[in-house]
Amino acid sequence: MGFLLNRLKDRFEAKKEEAQIFPGGTIMMISGCEDEQTSADVSNVTSFQLPDPAGRAGGACTSTLLNILYADHHKLEEDLSFTQVLVQMRDQLEEKGFSQVPQLTSSTIIDVNRPFDLVPDDSTGTRRALMIGINYVGHEQGELSGCHNDVLNMMEYIKDVHGFEEENIVVLMDDGEHEDPTKDTILAAYRTIVADSEPGDAIFLHYSGHGARIKDDDYGEEADGHDESLVPLDYGTNGVIRDDDLFKILIQPLKSNVCLTSVMDCCHSGTILDLPYLYKANGEFEAMEIDEGYDFGHLFGKLGGFLGDIFDGVDDD
Repeated sequence: MGFLLNRLKDRFEAKKEEAQIFPGGTIMMISGCEDEQTSADVSNVTSFQLPDPAGRAGGACTSTLLNILYADHHKLEEDLSFTQVLVQMRDQLEEKGFSQVPQLTSSTIIDVNRPFDLVPDDSTGTRRALMIGINYVGHEQGELSGCHNDVLNMMEYIKDVHGFEEENIVVLMDDGEHEDPTKDTILAAYRTIVADSEPGDAIFLHYSGHGARIKDDDYGEEADGHDESLVPLDYGTNGVIRDDDLFKILIQPLKSNVCLTSVMDCCHSGTILDLPYLYKANGEFEAMEIDEGYDFGHLFGKLGGFLGDIFDGVDDD
C-alpha cells in the first residue's frame, strides 16, 4: 500500500501543475478533530493560560492552539515545528479529558518538522482574515458559549503576532454588534476575501461553531457516504454549507501565489476543505502523507477532469 501511495503521490504532483489543480499558493487547514469526531466547547478557558482571554468559555481546539503559539512566540530561541504544535495540542486536550485528535491537511506536502508558520514567510502582500464565531444565540437546542471568545482571542493573536491590520479583518458573529453569520453572509464573505486577494497575499480563515456530517447529496462522491459541513446561524431555514461549496468558493478560484490558512474549530471538520495531504497527531504519522481515504475521483469531478489522468502509469513497473 505504501508503494502505491508513493507512486500516486508522485503522479499527482506531476499532474497537479499541468492540470491547474490547486492553482493558488499553499493551502493548509488545522482542524481540532477527525471527520468522525466531535469538538469540545469549554466552559472555562482559564487553565489554557491565554494572555488576555476575551471570556471564560471557548473552543478546546482554539484555546489549546493559542496557548501553544503564544508560548512559542515568547521563546524566540526555539521555534516549534508543525509536529510539535499538533502533538502538544493533542497532549493538552488529552490531559483535559478530550479525545479529539488535531490534524493538518494541505494542498501540497509540508515538511512538518520545519518551524510552524501560520503565515508563510514568502507572503509579503496584504494579510486578510475572516473570523466567524457562532454561539447560536436564542436557539432552543445546540446553543454554544465559547465561539465569540474564540474569534476575539484569535483575532488579537493574528494582530499582535502576525501583523494583521484591523481594516483587513472581517468578523461575523451573532452577538448583536457584528453582521450575523447566516449562510448567505458567510458564503459572500468567503467569495469576497478570495476575490480581493492578489498574488503574494495571505488569507487566514477561522471558524468556530457547529459542524455536521450529512448524507452525501452526490451519490457515491464521498467514500464514507457523507459530506462534512459548516452550520450557519440560519441552518434551520437555509441549510448547511457543504464541503463541496467550500471547495468551489475557496479553493478553485484562489489566485496564483495566494496562500490560505484555515483553522476549523468544529465537529466533523477533519477533511472539510477536501485537501489530499494529511498529518494526524495520533502517534502514527512521521510526515505528511496522501490521505489513504482521499477520493481523487471526487476531486477531478469537481474540477471537470478525468480520474485516469492521475492514475495513468501508477501501476507501471
